[in-house]
Amino acid sequence: MNQTNEAGVMDEARRAAVQRRTLTVVVLSQILGGAGLAAGVTVGALLAQDMLGSEGLSGLPVGLITLGSALAAYLVGRVTQRAGRRIGLGAGFLTGGLGALGVVLAAVVDSPLLLFAALVLYGAGTATNLQARYAGTDLALPDRRGQAISIAMVSTTFGAVAGPNLVTPMGRFADGLGIPALAGPFLLAGAAFLAAGVVLLVLLRPDPFLLARLFRNQAADPVEGTVGAAAVRPGTGVYVGAAVMVLTQIAMVAIMTMTPVHMRAHHHELAAVGMVIGVHIGAMYLPSLGTGVLVDKIGRTPMAIASGVTLLLAGVTAAFAPGESLGLLILALALLGIGWNFGLISGTALVVDNTSPEIRPRVQGKIDVLVALAGAGGGTLSGVVMAGTSYATLALSGGILALLLIPVLFWARRSKAA
Repeated sequence: MNQTNEAGVMDEARRAAVQRRTLTVVVLSQILGGAGLAAGVTVGALLAQDMLGSEGLSGLPVGLITLGSALAAYLVGRVTQRAGRRIGLGAGFLTGGLGALGVVLAAVVDSPLLLFAALVLYGAGTATNLQARYAGTDLALPDRRGQAISIAMVSTTFGAVAGPNLVTPMGRFADGLGIPALAGPFLLAGAAFLAAGVVLLVLLRPDPFLLARLFRNQAADPVEGTVGAAAVRPGTGVYVGAAVMVLTQIAMVAIMTMTPVHMRAHHHELAAVGMVIGVHIGAMYLPSLGTGVLVDKIGRTPMAIASGVTLLLAGVTAAFAPGESLGLLILALALLGIGWNFGLISGTALVVDNTSPEIRPRVQGKIDVLVALAGAGGGTLSGVVMAGTSYATLALSGGILALLLIPVLFWARRSKAA
């Protein structure tokens, strides 16, 4: 009995130590990866508009990026299930880095086909940056999972906020190299994603998922306990969490994608566009520490409802803001980011709570595929909707769509009670 207890204490101590190291490595990789996110969000639509000469197709880059992230999410999940987080996440970031450099080459040779292919690969970096949040939960206690997710996400803020504000300097740097200015941010993205991949491959040892699975195979696992311990099949909460993330992704991507195009139509300078997107990305990630605590303390469902309400406020603000009002656009995009943050962290926690380590990465990968495909649809159709109607109609539709979260959550609660 004493040996068992001592072994248990040693196991818990080792778990805690590896969890701290894992979060440190994830934080470093997310800072780098966050810097790579900005290029596609800030100038992707503008680059396509210049190369294709069509506003209606300007939403295509975000669609291709999210389509690529869907494929990458699936592959990263499968690789992680077999080989661990280190290999899965490292390979995803390296692929994204190569894709970003491919976008630069496409702009130089003015090849739309190469641009489309490179954007799909670039999407692997965005998917991997998002999937890294799961690495922080592998060894986290159930009542600390929201906070573990939030630490991974808030780390992205440092790079993600800096990236859009480097659009103009990177444009000048690219121009000095004879590269189109709008391709400049993708140079930064390539370097950032490649560096993040190297950090994970070299430093993420021992692998948190493989260690969590080892603990799971022991007779007593102090982390899994009763939460998801018997769940070889996903619980109902997995589907609810997936629905929360999918709906918030559609609403966020649709409005975000067309905001730079809307601003340029109202003669805002590229620096102003970068500032608005920088505030938006900061709002997506910076509130995470507070959100994680709230998700753990007041519950997953209340925070998911707060997500729907906040996204509606964002859509209404964007819809009724005068095109020349930089302040109101900043407010709308900040609310958009906060609403997405609430939805992603609460939805992710629901998924982790209702899966066991035996199936967790595979399920997480499949859900992120749905999230990415939802974003691809929202990003691609956003240009068509805006060209056919207006930015106001697009923004208001996105906000109303987010309210579907509320009936889904009440349905799930009633089903669970029955």
